[in-house]
Amino acid sequence: MTPTSFRHGTPERTAVLLVNLGTPDEPTPAALRRYLAEFLGDPRVVEIPRAAWLPILHGVILRTRPAKSAAKYASIWTPEGSPLAVWTQRQAAGLQQRLGAGVLVRHAMRYGNPAIPQVLDELTAAGATRVLVLPLYPQYAASTTATANDAVGAWLARQRRQPEVRFVNHYPDDAGYIAALAAQVRSHWQQHGRGQKLVMSFHGVPRRTLELGDPYHCECHKTARLLAAQLGLGKDEWVVTFQSRFGKAEWLKPYTEPTLIQLARDGLKRVDVMCPGFPADCLETLEEINMEVRAAFVQAGGREYHYIPCLNDAPVWLDALADLAQRHLQGWPLAETPAAERALQRERALAMGAAA
Repeated sequence: MTPTSFRHGTPERTAVLLVNLGTPDEPTPAALRRYLAEFLGDPRVVEIPRAAWLPILHGVILRTRPAKSAAKYASIWTPEGSPLAVWTQRQAAGLQQRLGAGVLVRHAMRYGNPAIPQVLDELTAAGATRVLVLPLYPQYAASTTATANDAVGAWLARQRRQPEVRFVNHYPDDAGYIAALAAQVRSHWQQHGRGQKLVMSFHGVPRRTLELGDPYHCECHKTARLLAAQLGLGKDEWVVTFQSRFGKAEWLKPYTEPTLIQLARDGLKRVDVMCPGFPADCLETLEEINMEVRAAFVQAGGREYHYIPCLNDAPVWLDALADLAQRHLQGWPLAETPAAERALQRERALAMGAAA
């Protein structure tokens, strides 16, 4: 049981913890090895019996994949660091600005740094006794949302004094989120023109997860339908695909790259591609979608491939995120009332009672 840094008399605070997937600390094989060991070692992410999977992970994958992945990360790395880390930090800063000083806002990564336990320790040390956990996963999946919740739960199990905790599990049909996506598409169209078809690529998961009861597949399609409706698209003007396959098992279909190749072969010359399930640009959007899939589309005969960036720190998205947080914070005080003011309120209440 971990002793709490709480001190009696410390003002109680309310906090919001933004959680994203994670990123290596630097684009090197050593950093990727650490990151992938944590990520692919999570039984929520790879649902294969440990006895079968761990020898493959440590004996094969962690010996071969880190160097390849490091090269991919190096191709998108910025002077500020990993794009995912940069955008997530900016989202937290934007949310803090919108919620005001009465709420502590911090961000954490499920894998890598800053780690969830570390940030929760910092929040409780700052007086947080109420924490809203807000994963940056609009669509619920056991391999994303649930594992973030698991990490928070594991931290809670070690605490002597536990804060109140609320979890935002999903928001695939949130009006602000959909409006922010639509604004991002319209802004791109205004600057670059409009393609013949809008491809909405979501992160893939094994098909088995759908059969086991995950709502992820349905929630991706719900987001896509609502976005298409807000953009006024006809049924033949948009398509949903799933990217980032790993291993030999069947994943959710249709797959993104084969779909783009087929569209090019069918004569489609210009396509717009976006990733609605990723609130922040990262390796899977910048390298896989904007580089690898782009090259495949052009090689198959396509001419114009337009990638529409993720929401990142767009003001309309940060406004929607703040609105989402505020709805889930309802009922919690957003700032501790100073002791002197509380005493004055008690005196007034007593005086009113005596007068009555």
